[in-house]
Amino acid sequence: MTQPPQIRALVIHCHPDPASFAAGVRDQVLADLDHAGAETRCLDLYAVGFDPVLSRDDLACYADPAQNRARIADEAADLAWCNTLIFVYPTWWYGLPAMLKGWLDRVLVPGLAFHLPDDGGPIRPGLVGIERLGVFTSGGAGWLLTRLIGAPGRRTLMRGTRPLCAPRCRRGFAMHYRMDRSTPQSRARHLRRVRRVLARLIA
Repeated sequence: MTQPPQIRALVIHCHPDPASFAAGVRDQVLADLDHAGAETRCLDLYAVGFDPVLSRDDLACYADPAQNRARIADEAADLAWCNTLIFVYPTWWYGLPAMLKGWLDRVLVPGLAFHLPDDGGPIRPGLVGIERLGVFTSGGAGWLLTRLIGAPGRRTLMRGTRPLCAPRCRRGFAMHYRMDRSTPQSRARHLRRVRRVLARLIA
């Protein structure tokens, strides 16, 4: 009998408060992944002091895959290792926290996340080993206002990052809206939803 492929999940966590609800979501995600027999790595951007600033030197070698990958060797190794990529973060101003946006700027570089064409053709995806993409977030605005604004954070990850992954990459998304007015009951409901979305993602 053929065994299902091993899940290798990289969880990118971004919140400055280790006691935040986002940290609780991260812990639930990691626990459920562990229960499912997945291998996991968790990168806590604030805890490790990740530098999100794309510097002048970074930009100067941006189009040189050998040089730009050398600057983010550990992150590149994590992305090459994983087949499941999960983001856990708060939505601020309808988008990604600066720390997480900086991670995208510095880590999803040419030669790693995508390949620049030599002949003027389309960009080719580089994260083709990633078969599952999960996003778990929370925000102060309600669902309707978030949609009216355009949900830029969700679009960046679910629509912007997705084409860089495997052709049939599965996606899962869950957001706790009106987080500033949350209650123990609403947070518990959201955690249950996170678990359902994650279970479908890794099924």
